[in-house]
Amino acid sequence: MAQSFVVAKIQKDKVCVFIKPTCPYCISAKDILSNFNFKSGHLEFIDISSLPLMHEIQQYFLQTTGQRTVPRVYIGEKCIGGCSDLTSLKNSGHLEGMLQAIGAL
Repeated sequence: MAQSFVVAKIQKDKVCVFIKPTCPYCISAKDILSNFNFKSGHLEFIDISSLPLMHEIQQYFLQTTGQRTVPRVYIGEKCIGGCSDLTSLKNSGHLEGMLQAIGAL
């Protein structure tokens, strides 16, 4: 069930970020992504803290990405990791290119 939920949210032309709203790393990831002018519907933040499947979703993240923490940032169909990975991509100048490559900007 958790796998089908996550897989249904991830799309090749979208950025999907699984978050918990009180997590400081999730807030930072949202701040980074808010600096880009996304096309409508190409950026989604999913609050897993209120979902009954939260623990199963985090276990699925652990199985598929090696980390169960949030944020889990998917650019297109690829998980790029968490906030520190997103920050590194932004600082290196690669993030905007990745977003353009999937058609999100």
